[in-house]
Amino acid sequence: MKKDIHPKDYRLVVFKDMSNEYAFMSKSTVKTKETILWEDGKEYPLIKLEISHTSHPFYTGKMKLVDTAGRVDKFKSRYQKHIDRNAAAK
Repeated sequence: MKKDIHPKDYRLVVFKDMSNEYAFMSKSTVKTKETILWEDGKEYPLIKLEISHTSHPFYTGKMKLVDTAGRVDKFKSRYQKHIDRNAAAK
């Protein structure tokens, strides 16, 4: 194995699933400016997640449409001129 390719600045970070407010702590090197007050009364860096194992359909067994960024609306607005052109051609 190659030496000195892995980061050495691991620290405790809180990851929070924004779809259901589930949070867990793990070690990570990810950089963030946000912090959160954890259960032990200390502040830790915060990483916001859109989906985790508590909200992912594969793990929960429930199909749920997660459209937090408005992806469907972005797609429709981007291709609206093509939809209008096809409708006019018919």
